[in-house]
Amino acid sequence: MHINTLYKHLLLCLCFTSYSVYGQKLTKTEWQILQHVEENHPASIRFLEQTVNINSGTFNPAGVREAGIPYKKMLDEMGFTTTWVDMPESMNRGGHLIGEIKGKKGKKLLLIGHIDTVFEPDSPFQTWQQKDSVAYGPGANDMKGGNMVMLYALKALQEAGQLKDRQIIVILHGDEENPGAPLEISRKHIVEAAKRSDIALGFETGTGFNYATVARRGSSSWTLTVKGRQAHSSGIFSERTGAGAIYEASRVLNRFYDELQEEYLTFNPGLIVGGTEVKLDESGTQASVTGKTNLVANTAIVKGDLRFLTEEQKLKAREKMKAIVAESLPQTSAEITFKDGYPAMPPTEGNIALLQKLNEVSISLGQGEVNPYDPGRRGAGDISFVAQYVDGLDGLGVQGGNAHNLEEYVHLNSIKDIVKRTALFINRLTNKK
Repeated sequence: MHINTLYKHLLLCLCFTSYSVYGQKLTKTEWQILQHVEENHPASIRFLEQTVNINSGTFNPAGVREAGIPYKKMLDEMGFTTTWVDMPESMNRGGHLIGEIKGKKGKKLLLIGHIDTVFEPDSPFQTWQQKDSVAYGPGANDMKGGNMVMLYALKALQEAGQLKDRQIIVILHGDEENPGAPLEISRKHIVEAAKRSDIALGFETGTGFNYATVARRGSSSWTLTVKGRQAHSSGIFSERTGAGAIYEASRVLNRFYDELQEEYLTFNPGLIVGGTEVKLDESGTQASVTGKTNLVANTAIVKGDLRFLTEEQKLKAREKMKAIVAESLPQTSAEITFKDGYPAMPPTEGNIALLQKLNEVSISLGQGEVNPYDPGRRGAGDISFVAQYVDGLDGLGVQGGNAHNLEEYVHLNSIKDIVKRTALFINRLTNKK
């Protein structure tokens, strides 16, 4: 189904769902679950503060492992079998925490979060600060808040006796903000877990209380390398000298801009260098260049990213880019290479069905409808690695803002309702086949 058609279908389904579930009564068990959420709410805020105050920058492996301790303790107390999975030392990553309970009742769930933040030990943003109902702190929004929502929803279920005979896997990555390479190793365990699950739920920061994510764009990178004939600048455009490497790079980028634009597809050149001597460091993020105004540049390098909603859209864009690159200006040659990163999470029928179920829960709680969030406004996420194996829904975390910013915050007065909705959603999914 075409993407736009799929969204129209989704909105129509949600409309009919809304009329059918208004006034739906909660069960006695569901009321008990809500009561446990109420009782645990003050502790959930203290737990969030505790985890925020532990630095767990992606490149601080020791801090990631330390921040994983309270998560592991809580999972252990709820009866999960927990494992800390270390990554190879060469990755410089803290590893992942995995917890699992086994059972045969209802859908098999995979719940996804991450422990790391973008704030390293030298960041000035280190501690929790609360002003009325808003709290500031590194990871308070992205995504220690989401981890807390997940765990305290599970805690309410466990206290109501609703985790018995359920099959639930929790995975908290230690490197979501900058995944360790190769991805075949750093994302091996989440793929294995997905293959044993029916549904994946991601607790990344919320996109507004009445929105959830049925689709996330994937991301990959590309490198354009251009060669030209070095010569005196007076010979530029001549048959012998040609156009030079910088003009050729400009031609390619301009054609990309003119010919590739379409919904949900972006292609951003983030770094460009050109001259007679060009060197990139191993990370590909820093370069040195030498050139003169009276010399025609012999080398230009452009590095960028490509974001897409489906694998088909990615491959189609790459073919267009290759064709444009192949049409070189005189006395130049160019090559473009691609490197895969996060796959896409397309808006499948299964994802839409999950959103309808969440919508039903939300309306039964009097919290209003939950609508699909525009995937063009979201980056890539860990749930994308399992999208080809299971139905999924993301953006189930806390409400806040300024993620990755020194003013990152979370709205504390929204947490209780989010945990309630999450707990009932998980309960209903795991109660029925």
